[in-house]
Amino acid sequence: MPSKEPPRRRVPGPARPARPRPASAGARPARPAPRRPAAKRTAPRPPARQPRTIRLGSPRPRLRLISLGLTLVMVAFVVRLLQVQAVDASAYAAKADKYRFQEYTLSAERGEITDRNGIALAASVDAYDITADPKLFTPEESKVPDAPEQAAALLAPLLGKEPAELAKKLRTPKSRYTLLARKQTPQVWNQIKDLRRVYGQKAQRSEGGNGINLLGGILSEPSTKRVYPNGELAAGILGYVNAEGRGAGGVESMLDPELAGKDGKIRFTQSGGRQVPTAGSQGTPAVPGSDIELTIDRDIQWAAQQAITEQVRKSKADRGYVIVQDTRTGEVLAMANAPGFDPNDLSAANAASMGNAALQDAYEPGSTSKVMSMAAVLEEGKATPDTHVTVPNRLHRGDRLFKDDVDHKTWYLTLNGVLAKSSNIGTILATGQLGATQAESNRILDSYLRKFGMGSPTGLDYPGETAGILAKPQNWSTSQQYTIPFGQGLSVNAMQAASVYSTIANGGVRVEPTLVRGTKGPDGRFTPAPKPKENRVVSEKTAKTLAQMLESVVDDREGTGTRAAIPGYRVAGKTGTANRVDPELGRYKGYTASFAGFAPADDPRITVYCAIQNPTKGSYFGGQICGPIYKKVMEFALKTLHVAPTGREPARLPVTFEPTP
Repeated sequence: MPSKEPPRRRVPGPARPARPRPASAGARPARPAPRRPAAKRTAPRPPARQPRTIRLGSPRPRLRLISLGLTLVMVAFVVRLLQVQAVDASAYAAKADKYRFQEYTLSAERGEITDRNGIALAASVDAYDITADPKLFTPEESKVPDAPEQAAALLAPLLGKEPAELAKKLRTPKSRYTLLARKQTPQVWNQIKDLRRVYGQKAQRSEGGNGINLLGGILSEPSTKRVYPNGELAAGILGYVNAEGRGAGGVESMLDPELAGKDGKIRFTQSGGRQVPTAGSQGTPAVPGSDIELTIDRDIQWAAQQAITEQVRKSKADRGYVIVQDTRTGEVLAMANAPGFDPNDLSAANAASMGNAALQDAYEPGSTSKVMSMAAVLEEGKATPDTHVTVPNRLHRGDRLFKDDVDHKTWYLTLNGVLAKSSNIGTILATGQLGATQAESNRILDSYLRKFGMGSPTGLDYPGETAGILAKPQNWSTSQQYTIPFGQGLSVNAMQAASVYSTIANGGVRVEPTLVRGTKGPDGRFTPAPKPKENRVVSEKTAKTLAQMLESVVDDREGTGTRAAIPGYRVAGKTGTANRVDPELGRYKGYTASFAGFAPADDPRITVYCAIQNPTKGSYFGGQICGPIYKKVMEFALKTLHVAPTGREPARLPVTFEPTP
């Protein structure tokens, strides 16, 4: 028998499922395992978690979607590229040029206005527009809370502006540009630069050289300024220019296209606001304006302006004007207005005085108009200077009772005497002979008035000129039929009134008045003005007779114009004292005093016309207050133009006649 060995100690292993043993012959059934002592029971361990298996999808749909998106993006880029490069290429090129190229306007130099002798009456000089960069005056930039106010206080005395106005401009929000003052002289800009330099030096000395220049934001732009060297002289003729440098009145406006010239342009490549020196530039140069030579004689203009200004002041009148004209050529040698204005300082000018009243006022001329009535009577052969005219103290016509300026007994006058003594009644009686009926007389008189230029522009083409007022003869009222012959009931301007006397002085031929002799272009070539129109109004014989009759007004002791006499010269003239329509009230109030004439009477060279509106101190008669002005201006003009006396004795036509018993 085999020996018994002690049983081995077995280490328990992991439990394994029992595996059935195959049945075979003689095999014994397995013995149950020995029972172990019961161990402490613990909670069963959870089975180990099996890892989750991820199953990958197909990438093809996603790749297709991405490809489609990229394709659409590329198509958009291609379409946009085609649009930029082909469809909108020119527009984008122009836009690029806009920022690449800088274009500036080159202002043309305005032409001068001179008198007939080439003396400058209006000229352009260098000037500066004073500007500022408001951003540099903000507290953040200037480091000073009240920088605009401090700068304005410094600039105001130099620019002639109020400090508050300048400070407001310097505080313009979100702006890099503001205009402080236009067309300042170089002296003003030099003073500003000196101030800016002083404050710049202070800034360098303060805070270690890091201070702020209070006036560093004050800049300038080159410009030109219109100046009138003679101040008020001929201001009514010259006019003025506006803030943009364009003509706004007078000759400056009338001939603005010729005076202004043509602005040019310059175009250059820029970068960062500065010109690229190597890129060159292109453009068109500015063409300067033409110089205008007027017919005015500066010295005669001065004499006329001094005389009328003094008399308007003495008479405490509303205004007055003097015209001086060359009787042969129609050239206006002087056209003076009082009160006037200084075109250098429009801010101080009275708006009512800024025009040219000699051409823009329409008023009833009074007795200076009687010469046209006499011309009609003589030209129609209805009377001669010796024709007797019995003038009663009163004359009833139509709906009125007419009288002369002075009460008188019955006058026994010649036709020459009617003109010499300026009789209204005598003029009505004389013109009543023009036609078989009053209506026919009206029509004939009207035709002569219009040939003399009444009711029509003078031909000067001056801005704002009035054509006067002359109704058609069939529309004359009952009273106008008798007042128009002696100068009431129609209206004229001063140039029209002067032209009447120049027509008589020129042998009965009316020459349109002219103010411009010619122009001188940028090339220096002088182009004379077109020849003025001419038309015959009355015959030379009638004109000569009228000149002799007008001498009686001045030369005869019974004439109304004796204060216009000039020693050594034969003078022809006529006084006028008309009822005046007040423009504010629209009714008669006050008077218009006037005097018109020419000299030498037997070889005329110069016409002078004077009118004063509403004299309120002293005399209001034309012979008394305008006669002396005529004398003063005529004497000066005759000497200036070296017109010698003729030396011939006057005809001395009769003024009165002895009535037969």
